[in-house]
Amino acid sequence: MNYHIVKYSGPFGFIKPWTAVRDSETFSQQFLTPSIIEGIEKKLFPDLLNEDFHGKILKIKRHRLNYQGIDIQQERTWSKGGINIYKDKNQYKTNIGIINRGILINPNLYLAFENQSDAEIAMTQTVCLCRNEDLLFPEHQFMADEEILEKLDGFELLAATAETGFKVGHNRYNNAVEMFGELKIYGNPIRSRYEDDISYFGQKCS
Repeated sequence: MNYHIVKYSGPFGFIKPWTAVRDSETFSQQFLTPSIIEGIEKKLFPDLLNEDFHGKILKIKRHRLNYQGIDIQQERTWSKGGINIYKDKNQYKTNIGIINRGILINPNLYLAFENQSDAEIAMTQTVCLCRNEDLLFPEHQFMADEEILEKLDGFELLAATAETGFKVGHNRYNNAVEMFGELKIYGNPIRSRYEDDISYFGQKCS
């Protein structure tokens, strides 16, 4: 099969693990779950928001994620005890806590589509990985077959069952059913430099 692939890139990414609540330190997950892929797809193609398409990934056939490293950043949030507003020395204060997040640095995300028209639509939009502030921008579009796709470095989670994979969360688009996957690692998913080695990429479309 030939794929029409869109490459996205951005400065940061954070994929919250499904087991994390408000841990004092949380490292980004390094793969995309089926519900994340479905959420990205529905953002790119709003017509798929219809309930008839819930729990289905129809246009994104494959994907790949790589990044340059992980950096610890601090984020303010409400403490686990809930919101508590009090007055101290004529100042109103709240119980804000500080948590550490391991953020993906310079992530590259590749989305593979079967149809060129779908890739062209995706090429005109941004996606989030996965917080609203973690924008990834479309960089270029190219064609690749299965052989070339196998050479593209990165992580990819393939759908699996409870017997063949591990649990990766609950699908918010499909009645919170359990999701299972098999993690595939292609090449070296942690890049040593900002740019990918794109010498093996297929025909560049734009």
